[in-house]
Amino acid sequence: MLLSFLFSAQYVQALTVIRGPYLQTQTSHGVMVRWRTDQMSDSVVRFGTHVNQLNTTVTVSGNRSEHTVQLTGLRPNTRYFYSIGRTAATLKGGREDYRFVTSPVPGTEKATRIWVIGDSGTGNRNARSVRDAYQSFTGSRETDVWLMLGDNAYTHGTDQQYQKAVFETYPKLLRQMAIWPVLGNHDGRSADSATQSGPYYDIFNLPRRGQAGGLPSGTEAYYSFDYANIHFIALDSFETNRSVNGAMLSWLDNDLIANDKQWVIAFWHHPPYTKGSHDSDTEIELIEMRQNALPILERHGVDLVLTGHSHSYERSMLINGHYGPSKSLNNTMILNKGSGRIDTADGAYQKTKGVNLANQGAVYAVAGSSGKISGGSLDHPAMFISLNQLGSMVIDINGNRLDAKFLNSAGIISDYFTLKKSSGVNSK
Repeated sequence: MLLSFLFSAQYVQALTVIRGPYLQTQTSHGVMVRWRTDQMSDSVVRFGTHVNQLNTTVTVSGNRSEHTVQLTGLRPNTRYFYSIGRTAATLKGGREDYRFVTSPVPGTEKATRIWVIGDSGTGNRNARSVRDAYQSFTGSRETDVWLMLGDNAYTHGTDQQYQKAVFETYPKLLRQMAIWPVLGNHDGRSADSATQSGPYYDIFNLPRRGQAGGLPSGTEAYYSFDYANIHFIALDSFETNRSVNGAMLSWLDNDLIANDKQWVIAFWHHPPYTKGSHDSDTEIELIEMRQNALPILERHGVDLVLTGHSHSYERSMLINGHYGPSKSLNNTMILNKGSGRIDTADGAYQKTKGVNLANQGAVYAVAGSSGKISGGSLDHPAMFISLNQLGSMVIDINGNRLDAKFLNSAGIISDYFTLKKSSGVNSK
């Protein structure tokens, strides 16, 4: 009996969390908690609305080293504290910084902060400086939505590279909020979208069944989700068929037809407009996303499109209908040539308030400099500004107003713009 007790105590002491915890598919009523241990055990999450009263327990029996626990029946827009472990012991958590806030009821208005990083997967001091600049900027203002624009782990998206570039770089953020990624070409070197296999698909649990809002896509390669009055659309610009009649863009059209949220933000890896380290006039993924995806998005009132791939920051004017090479851009496609800066003579970009209002313009941003910068001519005519700076984007949406900033790694706001929606007739 004594030997059995000593063995058990030694086992509990030896069991170590080597990844996470990290959160996935956060909704108004639930969240998935994941972590990895160095040995096999059952999986236990204890949680509650007070850090000292984690009085609800979810247990997944059986032994494993990759732990996935789904929490359900949670209250919307509510802060929870949690811990992870096994039946016999808590391994991590039970402190103030192990917490998350569930999403609000979809469709309700809530002041929402979104953090956007692209091509962040270097896992080096560049990525850390971008992270630190954001954390200093946001301070006690918690982040609501975190988007990752691909090339999340260089150079081949292996599990070991994800460990360094993601789990060792953003541990605090990962345990407090879900991350919503898309596949980049470097991630795709070790992953396959057709079979949804490889490290990218093993690491992330994404809402293919529409469990976070939007139309079920049937695949984790592309998906949508809702947060407050915002509809987010994540596309796979690398491996999935990009043709108009293909499964992804057919789903996109139907998903947007069904959308009833005021704001629409789409994100993927390969930019439709760029003259950075890549050229949207010559590369097939970029050309096909511009020609095939953009008409669908603009027809259904997209407001903001976020991409990476080029290791720079580039941000367009308010434009619509530009589906050809850069030289084909003309004045009829530029709905507002100004800066979009509300504190200047140009003023904010303006759209009509409503859902599914076609062809009122969108802003396109390349934010692929969260881990490296690689220059380029940076002179695409659709862009209001192009910068060869490390940084990330911070987007705040409150009611009918969207404010976006590019925050460089030195903590300086190098670009900003506002998009406002005035009263109008809802077409739905």
